[in-house]
Amino acid sequence: MQSTTAKNCGLGDIQDKILHGLRLSLEDGQRLFQCPNPTVVGFLAHLARTQKHHLGTTFVLNQQLNYTNICVNSCRFCSYHRHKGQAGGFVLTLKEVEDKIRAHLDEPITEVHIVGGCHPDLKLETFEALLKMIRGLRPQATLKCFTAVEIDHFARLEAIPARDVLTRLKQAGLDMLAGGGAEIFDPSIRKRICPNKASTERWLDIHAQAHGIGLKTNCTMLFGHLESVDHRLDHLDRLRRLQDQTGGFVCFIPLPFLTKGNPMKDIPPICGIEELKTIAVSRLMLDNIPHIKSYWVMLGLKQAQAALYFGANDLDGTVVEEKIGHMAGADSPQVLSRHELERMIIECGLEPVQRNGFFQKVPTNHQADEP
Repeated sequence: MQSTTAKNCGLGDIQDKILHGLRLSLEDGQRLFQCPNPTVVGFLAHLARTQKHHLGTTFVLNQQLNYTNICVNSCRFCSYHRHKGQAGGFVLTLKEVEDKIRAHLDEPITEVHIVGGCHPDLKLETFEALLKMIRGLRPQATLKCFTAVEIDHFARLEAIPARDVLTRLKQAGLDMLAGGGAEIFDPSIRKRICPNKASTERWLDIHAQAHGIGLKTNCTMLFGHLESVDHRLDHLDRLRRLQDQTGGFVCFIPLPFLTKGNPMKDIPPICGIEELKTIAVSRLMLDNIPHIKSYWVMLGLKQAQAALYFGANDLDGTVVEEKIGHMAGADSPQVLSRHELERMIIECGLEPVQRNGFFQKVPTNHQADEP
């Protein structure tokens, strides 16, 4: 019946491409967005997802840290950033980061995720010391830290090439780059929402350089603001083309724009169906990026579950503490336990699989204390 429905919606040829592992064109992506039946788009995305991962749905026991919200970029969509000296600004000291890591050492965390604002004064040696300290406390964890925007900022502050920044951080313990800062690649939109941030070309080049020295990375797209469907498809295509060249992207994270507390707050929130359709089209277009994340922090718990049937195969993790999405209005919890993540997946009729930052399966230990 679902196959007939896809054909009835004019998407039968797209379904044939999916079944035969053929790449979808930008025109195919436009037709998917234009389809009046979002459940058909979801069915096609779930078909692609199950071809890659069957019913397995991954999650990670992770800890997020945001080390500062002081940032020189002043992006219009951002509710998190503060200027230096502005009320509400903060910078964590190395001791405060260490205390946060030590507070959870009794938990079997396998990924530490660290990102922050582009602070005008923090030197690269500070972040080298931070990585070395965390590596000492968490020798087996995947250290997924910093976005390409932060790497670009460090390079500018130090007046050295981005490759040197990446090399030094890797030597200090960095395993992966986080995927943030991509926003929307179209220059006309980027000029309106984040004119001071690293350019599209710079973002893509830094990820390519990271892949070139053996660092895996994630990638993102911020959607639901000023961009069009064509801008989303262009964004996905640029990621797909870079992945063809380097193979270094591990996971794509679609991020819906949250409106609270920023200069773009008057933009109506994207509707839930459009969120799910965008996640589904992302799965279908990004045939060469293995994992699509349903980021419960920004989607909310119920929508994150729904996204698992619209192409996503990963539910992120325990998180512990997150500031960026919550300062923009996310109403999700700050932390989920392993039991809660597993229950969310099982309730959907899917199979929970615990992973590390590289999406390698991790043996479970249900006797361990949970956050």
